[in-house]
Parts: sequence; C-alpha cells; structure tokens
Amino acid sequence: MKVKWMTIVLTAVIGLSGCSFLEEVNGTIDYVNQATDYVNEATEFANEVPAMAEQAITDTQALADLETRLLEMKQEIEAFNELEAPNLAEDLHQQVMEQNNRALEGINVFLSNIENGELDSALLENTELFTTLQELTELSNQIQQLGE
Repeated sequence: MKVKWMTIVLTAVIGLSGCSFLEEVNGTIDYVNQATDYVNEATEFANEVPAMAEQAITDTQALADLETRLLEMKQEIEAFNELEAPNLAEDLHQQVMEQNNRALEGINVFLSNIENGELDSALLENTELFTTLQELTELSNQIQQLGE
C-alpha cells in the first residue's frame, strides 16, 4: 500500500513540476513574441522619425504627425515596460527598460518643445533619442535567442 501511495504522490509531484515548466516555456515564448514586436516597432520609429522631425520644422501638418507618432511610441514604451518578464528574461528586460527610460526622456523633450506649436531645429542635433532606440535593435538578437 505504501509503495502504491508513494507512486501516486511521486507522479503528482512530477506532473505538477512539469506544468510549471510548461508555463515558464509558454511565458518565455509569449514574452519573446511581444518583445520582438516591440523592437520592430522601435526600429521602425527610429528609422522614420528623424525625417519626420526635419520636415516638422517647416510644415505644421508634419509637426502634428510627428507629435502623434511620438505619443504613440511613448505608449508603446510604457506598455512594454509594464510587461512581466519570465525569469529567464529578467536581466534582458531590465536592459530594455533602461533603454526605454532614456528614450522616454528624449520623447518628452520633443513633446515639450512641440507644445508651443513649432520644433526647434537645434533639437534635431541631439539624436540621443534615435540612437537609444536603435540600440534596442542590438538587443533583439538576445531576445530571439530566448525563443530558441
């Protein structure tokens, strides 16, 4: 009877630990997919916004479009920062969040400059915002490796 009971308990323990492992794997895959989408969005933003910003210096419609794009990216960054990273990706997520916080600072500088209805051309010389977002693409290889 003891052997039968021990077998049942052992099977239950193994089954429960297997479920935990499966949940961790699924969580990692979900995180990798979301992080990859986010990095792709940040890369697209970093590629398109410098030209938009240059055009926004002289074009009020381009300025409005730029403001909209900056606000959208700000929301994307904040949403990503709220993601719960799986244990396997905690360090990487922290690195991305640090880059995100630097990017948010840059976005806020642009947005506060736009509030008066124009964009100062001197602001374009400070490209830290775009550099920060492009550095995120370097982290994309590490994110992809999590999914493998």
